[in-house]
Amino acid sequence: MGIYTEYLDKQLNHDQLTKERKLQLQRISKSRGNRDILVIAADLNKGQAPTSIDYSDLLAVNDQLSSLNGNAIDVILETPGGSGEIAEDMVRLLHRKYKDVGIIVPGYAKSAGTIIAMAGDEILMEPASALGPIDAQISWQGKTFSADAFLEGMDKIKKEVVDSGILNKAYIPILQATSPGEIQSAENALKFAKRLVTDWLVQYKFKDWSKHSITGEPVTDYEKKERAEEIAAKLCNHRYWLTHARSVTIDDLINMKLRIIDYSTIPELADAIRRYYTLLQMTFASNVYKVFETPASQILRLLVPQLVGQRIPAPHDLSQANIVAHADVHCAKCQNILHIQANLNTPLPLKENYVSFPSNNKLVCPHCKTELDLSALRRDIEAQTKKHIV
Repeated sequence: MGIYTEYLDKQLNHDQLTKERKLQLQRISKSRGNRDILVIAADLNKGQAPTSIDYSDLLAVNDQLSSLNGNAIDVILETPGGSGEIAEDMVRLLHRKYKDVGIIVPGYAKSAGTIIAMAGDEILMEPASALGPIDAQISWQGKTFSADAFLEGMDKIKKEVVDSGILNKAYIPILQATSPGEIQSAENALKFAKRLVTDWLVQYKFKDWSKHSITGEPVTDYEKKERAEEIAAKLCNHRYWLTHARSVTIDDLINMKLRIIDYSTIPELADAIRRYYTLLQMTFASNVYKVFETPASQILRLLVPQLVGQRIPAPHDLSQANIVAHADVHCAKCQNILHIQANLNTPLPLKENYVSFPSNNKLVCPHCKTELDLSALRRDIEAQTKKHIV
């Protein structure tokens, strides 16, 4: 039986999910020599939520770090990317507090997440994990795209003019809408990402690289910088990766001569990481879109429910002992609408035409007999209200 199937069969509620996540974090820490552990994770599937790395994340990261006191830390990272400047600030927070920082990527750490990973003294991945290109993204005329692609396009126009001596009239509106400052801004964005990765690889990842593995010859500072610049240039090369969403796998990184720890070769650690990652994704199946946590604490960011017909008590109602949540559940097979009442804390009389939230999360449509799984809805309600459905 797979890990995901195992946990689905257990029908874990919000509190049980949290408890099980903490247990797996403790296992990861123990497998890694009792290092501190911090999770910085966002749901890559919630495009409507602010899942990118932003300034508000610094407060959450700093808060979770304040309860940790070791000399080494592992950061479990799952992110679509975001601000490179905030990534830089996060790395400074981590390395200011710890002598050794490991970055564990069980799923995806793209863009600015890759920049953070390059600041790890160790990077732990498995074949199913992926980083991403770090080609800076810029906004121009209401669109977001690669700074490298923007500059490549400008170079193409310039070359055509030089080769033919004629400016294609189709390019005139583009050039009129582009200022020298925008071109310089794109160049600076690329340089910024390259500089961060180059400096961090030399300072952290390559700090113990003292001898060449084949010749045994000493490694010079120049050679460290040269290798770091090659890796940074490859990760920034939009012309090679073609799309910003492209996955950079463990094999790609090894081919760049970057040493990666493949945790799939360490059975106990691999099991703990995979279990934690599965539980994290199950947590994201609710309205949670960001998780910052340690084995002893957590900060969850939640979307305000937007489901039609769903009513979860507002924050000022949560102090009341007897509260309910109502939801309209649509049967995908017959389109029947079922009215559900979730009692929180205390059983209450059912509202007319409503049925009780099923204790096993399985609701059978009375029209077509289709079984509907309400596990995610339960987690939504319990995560937001911090109360149990009874």
